Amino acid sequence: MAIPAAQSPMKLMALQLLLWHSALWTVQEATPLGPASSLPQSFLLKCLEQVRKIQGDGAALQEKLVSECATYKLCHPEELVLLRHSLGIPWAPLSSCPSQALQLTGCLSQLHSSLFLYQGLLQALEGISPELGPTLDTLQLDIADFATTIWQQMEDLGMAPALQPTQGAMPAFTSAFQRRAGGVLVASHLQRFLELAYRVLRHLAQS
Repeated sequence: MAIPAAQSPMKLMALQLLLWHSALWTVQEATPLGPASSLPQSFLLKCLEQVRKIQGDGAALQEKLVSECATYKLCHPEELVLLRHSLGIPWAPLSSCPSQALQLTGCLSQLHSSLFLYQGLLQALEGISPELGPTLDTLQLDIADFATTIWQQMEDLGMAPALQPTQGAMPAFTSAFQRRAGGVLVASHLQRFLELAYRVLRHLAQS
């Protein structure tokens, strides 16, 4: 059963996030961040700026998707959990970042590979609707810029792998309904990932 359209979008998204992510992220958030790294302050500040930009783009996407929530019966959190599994939408963990002994190489690598994953997921949503097309394009460009920033820093530190990661298999959305449901899930997953990434980067910048 769908939640009425009058339901507050902010409360709706908060409920979805609590249900989808609490089990996955509680342990990571409760674990203290490790000691500050020797990453350049200019790099960290640039990353924080890029995260905020992507968060703004993602919020715009969420706002447009939530407006269709009741119409397409995408509001019920339990239904969305089942759809996430059936559509095969993956998580992007940051297990190497919030730890007592922060693994700098692993953390930067996970940030980069996670951004690469979200690029692919957003590409899979192409064609969702003419109205959302420009927002998806902007998100993909900003995520690509952020990924490039991290990769260049990894190269500067001699941490970059010999080859850039390759894009794995992405969900195949075979109907308009699946694309809209996938859009709600991907947008929320991305925002949650960005919240954790911002927390890690801010800790490093302030230490």
